[in-house]
Amino acid sequence: MNARFRTPNRFAALVRRLAAAAVVAGCVAPALAEVVTVGIGTQNTTTNTVTGGIVIEKLGLLDRYLPKTGKYKDIEFKISWQNFTSGPPVTNGMVANTLQIGMMGDYPLLVNGATFQNGIETKSRLIALIAYNKDGAGNGIVVHKDSPYYELADLKGKKVSVPFGSAAHGMVLKAMEDKGWKSDYWELSSQSPEVGTSSLQERRIDAHADFVPFAELLPYRGFARKIFDGAETKVPTFHGVVVREDFAQKYPEFVVAYIRALMAANDWVLKNPELAAAKIEEWTRIEKEVAYMFLSPGGVHTLDPTIKPKWIETIKYDHGVLDRMGRVKPLDADAWVDETYVRQAFKEEGLDYDKQKASFAGVEIGGTDPLCGGAITSPREAGEVWIEGAGISRYKSTACTLAAVSKARSEGKKVNVVYVFDRAMKIKLFADQAFYALVEKGGKTEVVPFLLKKDSEAYAAANGGRVGDFAVALAAAGMAPIAAAGR
Repeated sequence: MNARFRTPNRFAALVRRLAAAAVVAGCVAPALAEVVTVGIGTQNTTTNTVTGGIVIEKLGLLDRYLPKTGKYKDIEFKISWQNFTSGPPVTNGMVANTLQIGMMGDYPLLVNGATFQNGIETKSRLIALIAYNKDGAGNGIVVHKDSPYYELADLKGKKVSVPFGSAAHGMVLKAMEDKGWKSDYWELSSQSPEVGTSSLQERRIDAHADFVPFAELLPYRGFARKIFDGAETKVPTFHGVVVREDFAQKYPEFVVAYIRALMAANDWVLKNPELAAAKIEEWTRIEKEVAYMFLSPGGVHTLDPTIKPKWIETIKYDHGVLDRMGRVKPLDADAWVDETYVRQAFKEEGLDYDKQKASFAGVEIGGTDPLCGGAITSPREAGEVWIEGAGISRYKSTACTLAAVSKARSEGKKVNVVYVFDRAMKIKLFADQAFYALVEKGGKTEVVPFLLKKDSEAYAAANGGRVGDFAVALAAAGMAPIAAAGR
């Protein structure tokens, strides 16, 4: 046969041999990894949730703990970080199964649990906390800086907005219930943080209630003034992590890995509060001075993943507030909580879960006062001064703190921000936003900061003093002998 007619047969045989080799190679080649996409719903601009989301993501902490052996050796987890501005959309994503893990504040958390317990094919579980304030600080109500209103009673008949379904909404409802006010006490509407901010700035509303960090952020940005803090309700506030039960049961080691990453993020923030605040500003555009307000030593919120009995009691109480107003479905809070995963995370980290669960201790301001001298022994009467380019210095009293500000300015240094503590509620304040009671005692000036004007007036009246703003307090502290200013 002519060679040119035999060539196709030879080519066909070669193709058959190559195909057979490919089949054999395929039998011994490793199987392709299973890709599991995990949706995690975050709230990056809600400062006390950052260690559950953006910090883990940016520092790559989850990769450090992900399981890679046993049934996980051929699984590749693909993380879908999805950012939201409030809790309710996170619950919607979890119901739709586009999110398997989510984080949100106390009132949205309980609504999440109730939603899943009433009609969803699976359940959600509260598996860890992120941050808390045991007295309720963090949520707040602000007015325009030029507003004539200084307390809630001034807002009767006025326009007030709040993100409905949020932790701040729960605070508003609790405050109304405490005061016996009906729903028509003011004109309450739902506005997101972004819309509420612009509405207040343009004076289309009289007040805006919001969650972390907006009640501090808006005054810091110079156009608002806080007139109510959640600490006045004396009901704890917190943010936590929920997971779809079907996902957690299928991939329990992933859930434990996530909580270990959360714990590592907490540690990073606590060990590097100034750096963390700067990075949070870079990642979220929330100013570092505001982020530091919440996550620093003596900050408004305490980072702690344990699920304390007090939080379950709070959930039950909060559920009662919403239930009495017909705003929530039934919730079995005890059945909703699952400490299995956070306990295992503590075990793998070699930490005592029960010891931490029993403690409410946070990181407080300490050290030696560089101006007045002596150790800082009463952290909630201390203060901090953040000098541009020089970092933060800590002082043992408000008077010493303000004297340090005057000294820094006289030396031509730029002061970024000053922090003091409210004497009544023991929460950290921006010093330039506080009201001060100034009391002369034996030739010395006692300078006592308060968030609320009425509290400063009451203290001044009870002690024969006067009330002043930041400038007046600075002048008074500057005139007082430095040694006498310390406590």
